[in-house]
Amino acid sequence: MPDTPKQIPAEKENLHPRNLHRQGYDFKQLMKGTPELRRFVKTNQFDTESINFSDPDAVKALNKALLKQFYGIKNWDIPEGYLCPPIPGRADYLHYAADLLGELNNGEIPRGSKINVLDIGMGANCVYPLIGSSVYGWRFVGTDIDPAAIRSAKEILASNESLKDKIIFRLQTNKANIFKGIVKQGEGFDITICNPPFHASLQEAQLSAATKWKKLGTGKQGTALNFGGQKNELWCYGGEAGFIRRMVEQSALVAQQCLWFSTLVSKKDTLPVIYKALKMVNALDVKTITMMHGQKTSRIVAWTFLTPAEQTDWRETYWRKD
Repeated sequence: MPDTPKQIPAEKENLHPRNLHRQGYDFKQLMKGTPELRRFVKTNQFDTESINFSDPDAVKALNKALLKQFYGIKNWDIPEGYLCPPIPGRADYLHYAADLLGELNNGEIPRGSKINVLDIGMGANCVYPLIGSSVYGWRFVGTDIDPAAIRSAKEILASNESLKDKIIFRLQTNKANIFKGIVKQGEGFDITICNPPFHASLQEAQLSAATKWKKLGTGKQGTALNFGGQKNELWCYGGEAGFIRRMVEQSALVAQQCLWFSTLVSKKDTLPVIYKALKMVNALDVKTITMMHGQKTSRIVAWTFLTPAEQTDWRETYWRKD
C-alpha cells in the first residue's frame, strides 16, 4: 500500500500574522521534544492527530510541548488546579501589544530590555512573561495576589537561565489594589497587560463551563473546567466588568508612569462599562482590538493618559538602543 500522505494542519488565519501557531499543531514534532505528550495524542474522527481538550492533563502536556518547541522554555509546569491557558491566544495578545507600541516607533516593533511590561495577575503559569521575553526580549514584572502562583512562576524561571534577568515577580498583598504597592516611585512601564477573572462567582464559572461542553458536543458532563483555575483566577467581585472598572479607576493613580494600559476583554457586554469608566478618568486615547480564536471572539482594550507629545517624549527618553 502507498504511504499515507502527511496531513498538513489548516492554517489558523484568524491568529496574528506573527503568531507562531498559525499552522496548527504538528503533534509528531511536539512529541519528539516532549515525549510525555504522546500518551494524550489520539487520532480523531477526522483522521488527524489531536488531544482531548477537555482533559486538563492533556492540555497541560500540550502547553509544555508548545512552550518548549517554540519559545525554548524548559520544565514548564503548574500546580494542580491552576489555570492552564491556551498558548496561541496568549501569544496573540502580546503580538497586538507589540503592534501598539510599534505605532509610536514608525511601525517598527521595539525590542529588547528597554521595553518594560507589567503583567497584572500573572498566575502560576507565567505565560505572558515567558513568551514576551522569548519573542521580543522585553523585561516583565509579573504580579499576583497568590503566593503559590508566585512560587510556581519562580520555579519555572529557575529552569530557564536565559530569562532570569528579564522577569521579576511582585506579590500584591492588598487584594483591593491593582497598581498601588506594585508600581514603584520613579518606575515606568511601556504597557500593562491583564487577563482578568471572567466571572462573578464559582456558580457562574461552572454554568459557563457546562454550556461550553454542551456546545462542543464532547459528551462531557457536569461543570468541570478543562483549563483549571483557582478562585482568584476565574472569578471576583463584580466579575470581569467590575475588575476592569476598578483597574481603569486605579490606572489614573499612575497615569504618568505607564505609556499604555491594556486588558483582555472576554465579554462584549463589558465594553460599555469600560468605556464609561475611561471617560470618567479622562483617558486621552482608547483603542479596541478584536481577536478571533476559532469560534471565540475576544478583545483588547488599551488606553493612555499621555498626549501625543508626551508619548514622543516617552519614546525618546526610554527607547534608546540597547
